[in-house]
Amino acid sequence: MNVLIINCGSSSLKYQLIDSETEQVQAKGLCERIGIDGRLIYQPAGGEKEVTEAPMPTHTEAIQMVLDALVNAKTGVMKSLDEVDAIGHRVLHGGAKITESCVIDQAVVDVIEECCDLGPLHNPANLKGIYACQKLMPGKPNVAVFDTAFHQTMPTKAFMYGLPYEYYEKYHIRKYGFHGTSHSFVSKETIKFLGLDADNSKVIVCHLGNGASISAVKNGKCVDTSMGLTPLEGLVMGTRSGDIDPAVVEYICNKENKTVSEMLNILNKKSGVFGLTKGLSSDFRDLEEAMADGNQLAADAIDIFCYRVAKIVGSYVAAMNGVDAIAFTAGIGENAPLIREKVCEYLGYLGVKIDAAKNNSRGKEVVISADDSAKKVAVVPTNEELAIMRETVALVK
Repeated sequence: MNVLIINCGSSSLKYQLIDSETEQVQAKGLCERIGIDGRLIYQPAGGEKEVTEAPMPTHTEAIQMVLDALVNAKTGVMKSLDEVDAIGHRVLHGGAKITESCVIDQAVVDVIEECCDLGPLHNPANLKGIYACQKLMPGKPNVAVFDTAFHQTMPTKAFMYGLPYEYYEKYHIRKYGFHGTSHSFVSKETIKFLGLDADNSKVIVCHLGNGASISAVKNGKCVDTSMGLTPLEGLVMGTRSGDIDPAVVEYICNKENKTVSEMLNILNKKSGVFGLTKGLSSDFRDLEEAMADGNQLAADAIDIFCYRVAKIVGSYVAAMNGVDAIAFTAGIGENAPLIREKVCEYLGYLGVKIDAAKNNSRGKEVVISADDSAKKVAVVPTNEELAIMRETVALVK
């Protein structure tokens, strides 16, 4: 089967075409600046990257350009769109009603729409991608793979907030968790890579990127995760504040004469390491460079981030009453040896020891713990598109 993977943002769209039999990527790319001017990046397997500047008023035009590129007579990888067997969509929030991947029908669309207030930046964009694919490829099965699904195995003690119960009954306010597709893929891959027993294992996955979250996975099931009702809870991130005292919102609103919505925008887009460094950068590569040049704010921001990661890892060791392996993944987790080293410096009480030579690695699957480390620590690259493809094939084959 040829599966087209679509991951829509508000003004961007990532895509891959994957052959399910070989699990090889046949083509991949990105649409940028949708609704502004438009740019298509297209790269066939083994071929050169192509960049096309063209108007993309909506996601429909963007997906049409992707489809045109895939069947282009010169560099396309298919002769016709009939060769696309299914489309897999990354969808942020399924709320309490959808707890696993599913074939998209009107009932599923209705739930995604209902959850737009829980995922205001992502769910509307995800719907645009679904609508565009339904319009441009009628009759092809579309599958929704939800960021929240993997975390729906959390027990009540992990997902409930200490709020009046009526808010859970009326509005389903609870912890949902995100990056679920990545956490699912990486936890399974970690078990396989390290030769653990899937039915008797305790794995902590540190998905560290501009958005960052950690999950505790016991016997292959998620038992806790750091993000909450929205992706704002948990770690200090690129531009998100992570955990704060809720009273901070009211305090700053009163002091600065801001609305709650304005304050949430600050917490989501102007905080995190970006805010801590006075707007220097949300990119940890920039922060490491600035730290090396003596920028104390950058050094402090990195320390704050690593400290928060280590604290949550420690709490999940307690939650599972032990841990067999810790996996680092995503942009920072896979490519920042310094961050991994600084996090693991806090884990000496677990008997964790890092091998500096092994840790000096980027973007590949590798054990970075020393031979005499009491716990295994590994870098396990995530592959959300491959995970979405597998979920899609399982539902439509």
